[in-house]
Amino acid sequence: MARRNSLRTKSIAPQDDAVELPAAESPKATASRPRQPHVPVFRQSQDGDASTVALDQKTGRETSRNAFALVPMNPSRVWESIPEIRPDTETLIGNGLFPFGEQHPVTRYFDILRTRVLQAMSTNSWTRLAITSPTHGCGNSFVAANLALSVARLPSCRTVLLDLELRAPSLAGMFGLQDAPRLSEFLSGNQSIDAQFLRIGSNLALGLNGKPVPRSAEAIQNPEFGHAMDLLRDQLQPDVIIFDTPPVTGSDDVIALTGQADAVLLVADGTVSTAEDIAAAERMLEGRLPLIGVVLNRAQDRGLSRYTYGRR
Repeated sequence: MARRNSLRTKSIAPQDDAVELPAAESPKATASRPRQPHVPVFRQSQDGDASTVALDQKTGRETSRNAFALVPMNPSRVWESIPEIRPDTETLIGNGLFPFGEQHPVTRYFDILRTRVLQAMSTNSWTRLAITSPTHGCGNSFVAANLALSVARLPSCRTVLLDLELRAPSLAGMFGLQDAPRLSEFLSGNQSIDAQFLRIGSNLALGLNGKPVPRSAEAIQNPEFGHAMDLLRDQLQPDVIIFDTPPVTGSDDVIALTGQADAVLLVADGTVSTAEDIAAAERMLEGRLPLIGVVLNRAQDRGLSRYTYGRR
């Protein structure tokens, strides 16, 4: 029997929606990343000796501000300074990504998810969304990438997609890129936005990662991580930042984002994830990060008497 893709969302609105997604093969990094000539509008100083460190009493995190001052900058100029790439459309579709609404009927379902998520975030004045899962292989990177592409279809919405699956990064491959820079350089304050990020169109910035970071939770809890997030906020002024993160029960990476992420979207696998898995993930998040909703990927649609699935 032919199988089709589905995705369900819960907790964002009173009524659940079924979302059918296209089948796709495993990501293949088939495209190289062309660097277009550009003029950097700012660079970070590496003088870190005079950094100040303070303890945030609310979150328990150490925070710091390097001695150098960020010069006020027109966000439009900063966005223009980010090198633009044009990934091969067939590669994206082959990897399950759909940047254009007319490419596949499935995009309308991600647009529905986009609108429900943005409405919930707007109500709470949130801008930073972490997408995670109870266990590995549930498709959170797939959902994060397509949600970012969907949000970016709103011309006035500036969107940043950041690969915080630091131990096992996958977004670069999904976008068909083979030579993504090391995200740890930016997160530690050693790389500027225009040198680290890539841009699709005028309003989607990709913070990809080309090399695994073994001690990822420590990198997130380093005071420099907070400074990097401040840099994104101040220089890009994005409307939405989407974090692709590892499973919440497999490491402390996600809960380390307490104070940095505003909310969490949980992606479960309908063929693998159990009620106990989802409950365990919710317990890990409780009191730390608000759960904005649950996406059920690869779900069995009993009402239609068929099995449906999405990407892992």
